[in-house]
Amino acid sequence: MAETTARTGLTPQQWDDKFFTEYVRANRFKKYMGMDPSNVIQVKEDLTRKPGDRVTFAAARSLGGGVTGNTVLEGNETELDTRSLTVAVSPLRNAVVVTDWDDQKSAIDLRDAARPALKTWSLEKMREDCIRAFKSVPNAAGDMVSWETATAAERNAWLVANADRVQFGALVANGSSGVAATALATIDNTADKLSAALVSLAKRRAQQAKPRITPTRTKEEDEEWFVLFCNPLSFRDFALDPVVVQANRDARVRGVETNPLFTGGSLVWDGVIVREIPEMGLPLAPSATSIGQVGGILAGAGTAGIDVGFNFLCGAQALGVAWAQRLKTTTDVRDYGFRHGAGVQEIRGIEKLMFGTGASDRQNLVQQGVFTLFTAAVADA
Repeated sequence: MAETTARTGLTPQQWDDKFFTEYVRANRFKKYMGMDPSNVIQVKEDLTRKPGDRVTFAAARSLGGGVTGNTVLEGNETELDTRSLTVAVSPLRNAVVVTDWDDQKSAIDLRDAARPALKTWSLEKMREDCIRAFKSVPNAAGDMVSWETATAAERNAWLVANADRVQFGALVANGSSGVAATALATIDNTADKLSAALVSLAKRRAQQAKPRITPTRTKEEDEEWFVLFCNPLSFRDFALDPVVVQANRDARVRGVETNPLFTGGSLVWDGVIVREIPEMGLPLAPSATSIGQVGGILAGAGTAGIDVGFNFLCGAQALGVAWAQRLKTTTDVRDYGFRHGAGVQEIRGIEKLMFGTGASDRQNLVQQGVFTLFTAAVADA
């Protein structure tokens, strides 16, 4: 007698696991995400195993002190300066409805039918949450708020606290006023375009910041790297810098499929991977909440009203991603079985990691792994 067995891959749990894996793998920031604190985007899934609405990220500052020779160590120990940041999680959901089905459809069929649209929404939502987090600043209570909704006082306080982690154009002195709007207005479309020299300057300043911004490491060769996420207009200027063009022409593999002069892929300069994020090419909209409206361009903020763009030079622990519930699918049948809905939901939070440098844990917050670089971002003529 033949027995019917469940086909592999047709259970909701297996489908959800596959969907989640593909969703994370296809994310533009995926290659920089991982559980280790050395990753650019550190991921924690603590709450997938226990209840709660917040996940704590930690940072340990470099040790000072120490003794030499015959000096007694007892009584001269160095305090381990540890800091914490909690990232709140909340549900994120979306769904589509399919109608007018000729035959009765199972939940598995419906999930497959809705899969492309739901996956695209999930990818775009995470990408834009990452961009929002990169641009965010703390308010007086220490909570992160988007640049678009932050007050002038909040932006100025962020600039003063992070003076060694922010660069306005080609000159360090451009940010000396401590007023964000004033500093942005110093940026022009001649000296302040993104260039090889400016990338090297940002890298040096990140290395000299106190506490320092730690570069990430490649697993293959254990080399130290920074990653610069750019808006497309600044990436354009960088790619057209004669120094960069010559480096790619003379020092890179010459094949059409491997040289970024032809492929338009990420560029490399002075230990920095320069990666374009096309979605950062839109103007910031204070009331924008839907997909495709985040942007990374400050319209009219520079000299003579030119546009200025965000760029983010990142080392370890730039962002923190907290998952309380992995992405899973949901279904709904209503209207006498005529309308079949399929949705996705997850519980997570994404924030820029900022740790205190003052006497108390959360006092005087500074960016742990992000050096913010503002450059000219004039639109194509």
